[in-house]
Amino acid sequence: MSFLFPFFIFFQQTEIERFLLLARNPPKKRSPVNVNSMAKSTTIAAVHKPVLPPPLSATNPTVAFTTPQNYAARLSHLLTLKSLTPLWCPTIITEPTAQTLSSLAGHLSPDCLSGFSAVAFPSRTAISAASTAILSLPTPLLPPSGDEFIIGALGKDAEMIDTTFLVKFCSNLERIRVTVPQTATPSGMVVSLGDGRRRKVLCPVPKVVGIEEPPVVQNFLRELEAAGWVTTRVDAYETTWLGPSCAKGMVERTENGLDGVIFISSGEVEGLLKSLEEEYGWNWRTVRKKWPGLVVAAHGPVTAAGAERLGVNVDVVSHKYDSFEGVVDALYSKLRGLCS
Repeated sequence: MSFLFPFFIFFQQTEIERFLLLARNPPKKRSPVNVNSMAKSTTIAAVHKPVLPPPLSATNPTVAFTTPQNYAARLSHLLTLKSLTPLWCPTIITEPTAQTLSSLAGHLSPDCLSGFSAVAFPSRTAISAASTAILSLPTPLLPPSGDEFIIGALGKDAEMIDTTFLVKFCSNLERIRVTVPQTATPSGMVVSLGDGRRRKVLCPVPKVVGIEEPPVVQNFLRELEAAGWVTTRVDAYETTWLGPSCAKGMVERTENGLDGVIFISSGEVEGLLKSLEEEYGWNWRTVRKKWPGLVVAAHGPVTAAGAERLGVNVDVVSHKYDSFEGVVDALYSKLRGLCS
């Protein structure tokens, strides 16, 4: 008992102290939970929660593109930004050669260029080839005084025609007029150049090797002549087929699937078809059987018309074709519509 009694006294004192402490600081009453208010708040949060677009598929769709190397990095980047998996499968190569650069330099030399009133660049590669050819020539190519000289380019290709490029043509930039048509097609360039009035225009176009020359080249020259221009064609670079095995990258996707393909030019289409037929015994019907859901996208109406002429039915055509963003956006919208 002597052992338990002190503990009992300690227990009583401890409880009394706790009681006094609670009396001095009573616990705050909790507000009752308003179930209706909670439900309302949850509803409001749900209403304001952003709605994200559904993913295209469990894995990012694979999109093949057949552009030459000078366009590949830009197009691949745009596809990646859309969470698409790029598959580069080039069917042609575009580049100047020693022969084309020599020919182009001869036409751009001061003695020859003085007889022209304009130069119409139908592609980025043509502008790049001209820049290289000019390195072998005395500059500026034109005297500071004289009639207006016109330089034409398409879409984003015009970004290459900067002040550094222009002063190689003429030190007096007021003599130079750069024209970039709103519609980035060869026909649009013809319109932007205006009435030729029998003036001479230099046309740096590709020499096509290994495939048929697309009609777009001859059509461009004919339209210029119909607009009153006297055309001079010069082979500024070569567009060359990459050979029978260039479709290998696409063919190897037979088991893994292929969701889309982008064509930038009809030459790419012909190069692909030629490889499929000669190396693999395929035609376009075979492609459609292998990938029934394949979406074919064309960069602008000229490419679409060329593809259709070759028997490749096009699903989407970019209406904004001054840059590759248009065709990538069109393809992405089509794929998302099919997968959502």
